[in-house]
Amino acid sequence: MNRAVVHQAASLLLGYPDQDWSGRLHTVRSALEPVPGADVRLLRRFCTRVDGTAPLELAARYVATFDRSRRRCLYLTYYTDGDTRRRGTTMAGLKSLYRDHGWQPPADELPDFLPLVLEFAARTPDAGARLLTEHRPALELLRFGLTAYDSPYADIVEAVCRTLPGPGPATREAALRLARTGPPAESVGLLPFPRLRPVPDAPHAEETSR
Repeated sequence: MNRAVVHQAASLLLGYPDQDWSGRLHTVRSALEPVPGADVRLLRRFCTRVDGTAPLELAARYVATFDRSRRRCLYLTYYTDGDTRRRGTTMAGLKSLYRDHGWQPPADELPDFLPLVLEFAARTPDAGARLLTEHRPALELLRFGLTAYDSPYADIVEAVCRTLPGPGPATREAALRLARTGPPAESVGLLPFPRLRPVPDAPHAEETSR
């Protein structure tokens, strides 16, 4: 089934474009070549759009896309829980789920980081599909944010959404309202998101409210 292939490819493509990016992109494109499906075509389109982009430029675009607007955050629970105590509870549940399925994610990454969730879904398809479906509102909000930003990464998130059963948010308008207002801003002393990748100089700054 294409679902696990899409989830694994999306996990790799949504990762930070470090020094191994060129090889990663080539591996994903080769693996997707014989696979049919509209979701896979979206992933191929992303690969085509970023192919040939200088690594430093792509890294700067990645940071501008995902790190400078809360509407395009890759941490799924942020859309539903914000910086609240319940977010810590939700992430503890994610860690427990991973352990229950014999999977130990990296210690230096939060468990709701989308590439990590997608890797879990690829390795554990049934549980992973349920987890992604549970977080579909966040995925859809991320997709809306990336589409509004005219980012090629929107194709990846749309491909993931297409693998999930059932409807997304009840209405598109409801998802857009949440995207416009942003996730909850309440802060109760949780540790800030860890900086897990270097931040190159972006070509331009973006207001986080965009």
